[in-house]
Amino acid sequence: MRKLVAITLLLFISVQYSIAQDKTLFSKEQFIKGGDTLNYRMLLPENFDVNKQYPVLFFLHGAGERGSDNEAQLIHGSKLFLNSANRKNFPAIIIFPQCPQDDYWANVIIGDGKTTERFSFQKGGKPRKSMELLVALVAKMKSERFSDNNRFYVGGLSMGAMGTYEILRRKPNVFASAFAICGGDHVENVRNYRKVPLWVFHGAKDNVVPIQKSELVVNELKRLKGDVKFSIYPDANHNSWDPAFAEPDFLSWIFSYRK
Repeated sequence: MRKLVAITLLLFISVQYSIAQDKTLFSKEQFIKGGDTLNYRMLLPENFDVNKQYPVLFFLHGAGERGSDNEAQLIHGSKLFLNSANRKNFPAIIIFPQCPQDDYWANVIIGDGKTTERFSFQKGGKPRKSMELLVALVAKMKSERFSDNNRFYVGGLSMGAMGTYEILRRKPNVFASAFAICGGDHVENVRNYRKVPLWVFHGAKDNVVPIQKSELVVNELKRLKGDVKFSIYPDANHNSWDPAFAEPDFLSWIFSYRK
């Protein structure tokens, strides 16, 4: 009998885990503007009610998840939002847009890291096509009656963190808070988003995006009296998103802010 109960319990836990991690709960969507398309996945709160208003969070993926399959962008971060406890405690609309393979979220020149600077962030400038579409998608979501316009959030990792800084400087009055994991920006852009509460993360051993890129942003925000937190992981390389997502107050910090 005990063996049967144990097996039943294990099966129940397995099923519940599978449901909690079912990425198909993120619906496949497309945003089209002027003949251009931005793929994205969207997770609605449990028991979604169109007559209620919900926070909206945009998650920007890294360079390795670019493409057109409307799938790869869920590799990192989606499990955090599929977690049953998180869905219960933080009911929100979660959006994972996907940047095409030949584009980049941020206005940055990519070098080889040997003979040239690997990441040369640009001051100002026109947005890339994917950022232009993302800004338009954010505007569309703000027009929805079920969106709480006082509780829009954005964050991302690596290229997505660079994109986070970019959309913050282009639309600083839209977001209530933001997070950036192992990214960077031009120091002269920082002033534009100094009033947005920001949590920055970076691995001290990052050999892809040097930690100095985050330090530059954080130090400038501190100089400007910005609201910034900085978490450094001494033993982490580029995948500092793993310890970042494991921070016990990661989601509670983000969703605690409103405009």
